[in-house]
Amino acid sequence: MAMSVHDKVKTHFQDMAVYKDPAHHRLFSSLSIPSYLRDWVVMRFADENGKIDAIKVEEYVRNSIPSKKDWELLKSRMIKDGQRVRFLAKVRVELDVRTGQGMFSLPDLGFPNRKAEAIVENKVLHQHREELLSESETWGVIECEWNSYGLNGKEGSGAIYLVNFTPFKPYKVDLEYYQEVRKEFTLDEWIDMLLLAVDYNPFGFSDVRQKVTLLSRLLPFVEKRVNLIELAPKGTGKSYMMSQLSKYGWLVSGGSVSRARLFYDISRKTPGLVSRYDYVALDEVQTITFPDVEEIRGALKGYLESGEYRVGDYRGIGDAGLVLMGNILEEKMSENLNMFTELPPAFQESALIDRFHGFIKGWNIPRMRENMKAEGWALNVEYFSEIMHSLRSGLASSLNDLLEIPKSSDTRDTIAIKRLCSGLMKLFFPHVKSADDLDDREEFRTYCLEPAMQMRGIIRHQLHLVDSEYSDTLPDIRMRDS
Repeated sequence: MAMSVHDKVKTHFQDMAVYKDPAHHRLFSSLSIPSYLRDWVVMRFADENGKIDAIKVEEYVRNSIPSKKDWELLKSRMIKDGQRVRFLAKVRVELDVRTGQGMFSLPDLGFPNRKAEAIVENKVLHQHREELLSESETWGVIECEWNSYGLNGKEGSGAIYLVNFTPFKPYKVDLEYYQEVRKEFTLDEWIDMLLLAVDYNPFGFSDVRQKVTLLSRLLPFVEKRVNLIELAPKGTGKSYMMSQLSKYGWLVSGGSVSRARLFYDISRKTPGLVSRYDYVALDEVQTITFPDVEEIRGALKGYLESGEYRVGDYRGIGDAGLVLMGNILEEKMSENLNMFTELPPAFQESALIDRFHGFIKGWNIPRMRENMKAEGWALNVEYFSEIMHSLRSGLASSLNDLLEIPKSSDTRDTIAIKRLCSGLMKLFFPHVKSADDLDDREEFRTYCLEPAMQMRGIIRHQLHLVDSEYSDTLPDIRMRDS
């Protein structure tokens, strides 16, 4: 009897598999816990059949992963009761240039109001320098206590000290093992495995086109500096995938976005989002504004082209892809219409649009329904997000052996198609290290090259509609003969 996808996941991934139940979504949503933490908690409390005691889980979460409303109580326990508190949180550490002291912040808890209120003990900073001084926030189990003397050693200048830290890295990622396990699945099974890993039930999709369109949202998770635009109807899960699946991404939802926030804050001397994350997604892009449109447009052009940016005398680099996401009316859902009138004025310039690699037709993704929520054995989200993060190094190694690129090809088109192709290969064929590893070269054409050409083709056609100086044709990039 053939094994189901669920059985294969449980058999081959063992400790990395978790039983997903739609009831878990409701429980953890009420507790404001992202998916990558949800699966880790479930695995701590699940029996061999994947079932959990919801009351025990809820008690653990409330005691161990505090929310913003719990912070004042924790402060009271430290300051008034003299207790040391221990909990799981996202923490960011910066070195104060003037004093050489490590200062920490807890972004999800809104602490501190002033940087001298939150100090990292030197021994903790020395022991965990790699994790704490990375350019992005890191999750960990932290222990804090209050000291009435604070940084200057004077009574009345009290501060909270981070006195112990354990990195939240619950899984040791063996990328080679993951790549080898891919060989145990057919392509259809693997696609369903990917959907389950990101909390979707494969049976909720009517065809493989819908599945591949949804999974193309993961391209910035596995490929460096992939820049995408997605316009979709409401309720298709755009925000969920970009905010809940990985601690390595950042979602900006509406509001004002400054150059300092995206690239570099001169006053604080700190790098912005593109240097600290794998991707930055601007959600509800129609509602996003920029204090200085020309300034942000100039900075974006340079960064989207080369991954470098300059702010004042500072030269920075980043690997983050930029994703623009917005809702679109049904009558606008056509690549033959100028859809980019839906974008903010800052992005309605052909030279900037040209730097986006691909377009996702979000109207090919069904609205979220109850029967689309994952159920059964699947990869846990935290493990899968670490796998995707590990896959980001370099282009897929077999790509140059598989593609034949005309010498006359437009450079931006070539870069875009190669980058999209590479990301799709990492998703669907992570085990392929040379062209000889491909059992069926037509699968590469169907699931990598053709979607990449289509995604870039929409950008190219939209450019032509915006500015007739841009050609409406793509270079004739094709597969090499075997």
